[in-house]
Amino acid sequence: MRADRVFAYGAAAGLLGDHVLGDPRRGHPVAAFGRAAAAVERVLWRDHRGWGALHTVVCVGGAVALGAAAHRAVRSSPAASVALTGVATWAVVGGTSLAREARAVGHALEAGDVEAARARLPHLCGRDPQALDAPGIARAVVESVAENTSDAVVGALVWGAVGGVPGLLGFRAVNTLDAMVGHRSPRHRRYGWASARLDDLAGWPGARLTASLAVLAGGDARGAVRAWHKDAARHPSPNAGPVEASFAGALGVRLGGTLSYAGRVEHRPVLNGGGRAVEVGDIERAVRLSRRVGRLALGACAAGVWLRGRLSRRPA
Repeated sequence: MRADRVFAYGAAAGLLGDHVLGDPRRGHPVAAFGRAAAAVERVLWRDHRGWGALHTVVCVGGAVALGAAAHRAVRSSPAASVALTGVATWAVVGGTSLAREARAVGHALEAGDVEAARARLPHLCGRDPQALDAPGIARAVVESVAENTSDAVVGALVWGAVGGVPGLLGFRAVNTLDAMVGHRSPRHRRYGWASARLDDLAGWPGARLTASLAVLAGGDARGAVRAWHKDAARHPSPNAGPVEASFAGALGVRLGGTLSYAGRVEHRPVLNGGGRAVEVGDIERAVRLSRRVGRLALGACAAGVWLRGRLSRRPA
């Protein structure tokens, strides 16, 4: 079976598995990787960029090597290759968990239970929930749905299309390491530098594809393009900027502004300043947009692999 079909069938099966099953409550492979990465950090940690870079190489390299070994073990069997791609895709994407957590916060807000919404918000993002009122929580959820559509779904599919199973596992390893050590805490300001920069690089293509597909799948293509080109570069993150701006424009809402992380207040630029304030109902709209973007990303990545195969088979 050709590589394009292996990826298309396997990735589709993996996304279907995520849609039907979601993430396992116990024994998740990403959680196992996190424990292994934490163990490596305990051995290697120094307040130095070089040691942090070694940590990144060991952890990401180990994930890629595991994927390559698994691929070699099954490459003679088309059925096993599709199954392996499906399992790897299911293991690394998180669209269903993203939607479930966003909707849980939204339901709490709809019921008027702001405290329950605050208690649930840390499952989605690192904002300080006690600093947020109901509209602030709703805005944080929409921003998290937008960013994690790229990180938890589209980016993984892009790297799966580029590198197969090693690409899937490698991208998730990079993204997980960034969440663990890539933030600017005193402990990780230097040690996590390499992980943060690698995450920026790995996330670049997926973020642009996510933003492009939000333009196509959202309700206001012109508004999404306008917000993306006007406001994305003002965001401190090179990848979250395009995604959040395009989602803001597509949904017709205003994102960004003042937020708080662990007591540290940040004043971020407003995205799609001409939009209205986020309302609770926009959480469900963002989730549905995220789902549409994920399905379109599967088609786009499968088409890319097919086109690459056609070009490679063309006689010189």
